[in-house]
Amino acid sequence: MSVEARAIHRPSGMRTGGNLGWAAWRMLLCASLGFGCASAAVVQEAPRVAAPRKAAVGKMMRAVEQAARPEGREQALALLEQAVAEDPELWEAHYNLGVLRARRGDLQEAQEQLEAALALAPNAEDVVAALGEVLRRRERADVAVTVLTRFVTEYPVALTARRALVVALREAGQADLALTQARELLKQQPGDPAALAELALTHLELRQVDVAELLVQEALKAEPHAAVVERTAGLIALERGEDALAFAHFAKASELDPSDTAAGLNTATVLLRAGVYDRAEKHFRAVLEVEPDSDAAKLGLAAALRGQGSRDKTAPYQAAEVLLKQILSATPGHWAAAHNLAVLYAESMDRPADATAQYEQFLSTAPREHPARARAQKWLDDHSTQKSETSPQAKQ
Repeated sequence: MSVEARAIHRPSGMRTGGNLGWAAWRMLLCASLGFGCASAAVVQEAPRVAAPRKAAVGKMMRAVEQAARPEGREQALALLEQAVAEDPELWEAHYNLGVLRARRGDLQEAQEQLEAALALAPNAEDVVAALGEVLRRRERADVAVTVLTRFVTEYPVALTARRALVVALREAGQADLALTQARELLKQQPGDPAALAELALTHLELRQVDVAELLVQEALKAEPHAAVVERTAGLIALERGEDALAFAHFAKASELDPSDTAAGLNTATVLLRAGVYDRAEKHFRAVLEVEPDSDAAKLGLAAALRGQGSRDKTAPYQAAEVLLKQILSATPGHWAAAHNLAVLYAESMDRPADATAQYEQFLSTAPREHPARARAQKWLDDHSTQKSETSPQAKQ
């Protein structure tokens, strides 16, 4: 299989034909999910399935061409929907449909399509890595851990899946296990900058900042021009409170890889922390131009907009509310969006009843150790007391 074929999966034995835009589609898939597709591969040749109908294959190929153009993505979705309806065993179409659905933020539908693809091609690494990413975005990192662990246990050399597992373990609060997997990743890729960066990020999660910094220095020696290493160095600088240095690292990462939305997000976050809300807004919007349904960019943009609002200038508040509601509509259990919306209602829009509902949702879904839980509970307790004191029964 060619490099392009590993990301835009085609039925076994299918002729490549002319220039169908495989590379452009591959770039779209990589950008939409945020993991490194460059090393992605099918661990073994995917299982042969029944010969797909020519019409379904043709529609999938036309979808590839359409998806390479931003204005053609809706048509690509429609074509892929038709392809999987006409040939339910065309796992490549399920996979590509799942990735496009994830890009739009339709995470439940994306998960269903990727699970269908994995059932048909249980040893396709790109599929399981994409599924793991969608599960993480749905705040189900623990399920992603289960799926990815099963895969790397059966296919130990699946490096993309193992890298996705390291990230899922960190997000699931299992940093010690993430460390074990990150070390295995480095063992299989000695000196690899991306593997060193994952190990550094895991040590950073464990608050072992000095170790993380040493690993990043080793990675920079191995590859002085790796965007992923510059991003990691920036995160370490943020942890140390060195915002200016972090900004420089993130800017360098963006320079090395202009398509790197993670670096753009990090740059915007530094500006947000510094209170430079208008510039932060521009960077968050730039990320959304590449990834229109990035929850992280929407959260950051909402915060930047809130910082620019006032009692006499409420339009930024309203725009922030729309963004946060979009996230919650796509992912009802998104506790970060619920918390941000609660703060917006409580501190900026003077809507205590709506704030109460969002704080309650936050407390029902956020991790138990989340530091904002105490503040949210205090707000609810205080306003419950105020409500009791102003009720007609209390006045009598």
